Amino acid sequence: MIPVTKPFLPPQEEYTEMMNGIWKRQWLTNMGPLASDLELRLKEHLNLDYLLFVTNGTVALQMAIKALDLKGEIITTPFSFVATTSSIVWEGCTPVFVDIDEDSLNIDANLIEAAITNKTSAILATHVYGNPCDVEKIEAIAEKHNLKVIYDSAHAFGVEVNGKSIFEYGDISTCSLHSTKLYHSVEGGLVITKDADLLKKLAFIRNFGFNGPEHFAELGLNGKNSEFHAAMGLANLKYIDRIHQQRKLLTERYDDKLRNLKARRPVWHAGSDNNYAYYPIVFESEELMLRCVELLKSHEIFTRRYFYPSLATALPYIVPQHLAVTEDISRRVLCLPLYVDLTEEEVDLICRLMLRVQNN
Repeated sequence: MIPVTKPFLPPQEEYTEMMNGIWKRQWLTNMGPLASDLELRLKEHLNLDYLLFVTNGTVALQMAIKALDLKGEIITTPFSFVATTSSIVWEGCTPVFVDIDEDSLNIDANLIEAAITNKTSAILATHVYGNPCDVEKIEAIAEKHNLKVIYDSAHAFGVEVNGKSIFEYGDISTCSLHSTKLYHSVEGGLVITKDADLLKKLAFIRNFGFNGPEHFAELGLNGKNSEFHAAMGLANLKYIDRIHQQRKLLTERYDDKLRNLKARRPVWHAGSDNNYAYYPIVFESEELMLRCVELLKSHEIFTRRYFYPSLATALPYIVPQHLAVTEDISRRVLCLPLYVDLTEEEVDLICRLMLRVQNN
């Protein structure tokens, strides 16, 4: 069987060695030494000043919305994982969807201003598949209309734009470290900001709002993470360059073998390099895509329609909104298997089967 993804795991003895330290200290959570060390190492690796390690990427989004005191409407993308929208609703705000750009598959920055009303408080945009949004245009719009900006950077670990981390853009950026991501801590997330005061507020929020053992500074939640997850994050960080290189090699092999397939890849941001988090392709037709899915499945090769359907029409807790480009792309997009243990021979098999469908 070839799954659509498979988590990278470090050598078991390296993880076990850190487990031995946890057993000796008996400090399991509440920002223990491993969690604190992971924050420090991630800041160094990503060249960031401020970063918090939290429970997961969804909690990171909820913390971001709460920390910025957002109310009313938040402009967002319908082409993302459900947590992008559900976090907005969970925090009592209203998502306002803007259609996506058909090339990048990110929110179309040219359409954002038309969606702004006197109730708009922020823009929450996703760097889809790790491909950066038009961050310069979004920042200019936000400044013009006095809006906050949150970037859902769940897919974008390690991505840089114009020589600096993607996480430096916006008022707050969030990231997922879920086990399906190219870099993970089994379960986990990151919250990043350039504002020291905002970081302090986020740190209070992460720990129930505590400001000392008997005092509270903020309304908070339990956004902390454990030493066991931090240990996995530390172990995996040692291998991030190897992970990146192997995924790059496999991506380039897909590109070469599928060059005659009636499908295209998203257009990547000109000022950024691919982090190879996913291998999405947009087929010329949904019919061809579905035929490929079925043939691959018959050979126990599993793909994912990521993202389908459009969030603007799929969620029972929001008013449906029909957006032509999103609905069209979501019907035709497919993510192929991509993970470190995937072999070149398996990539070749996947490609041969897909081309066979097209040529029959």
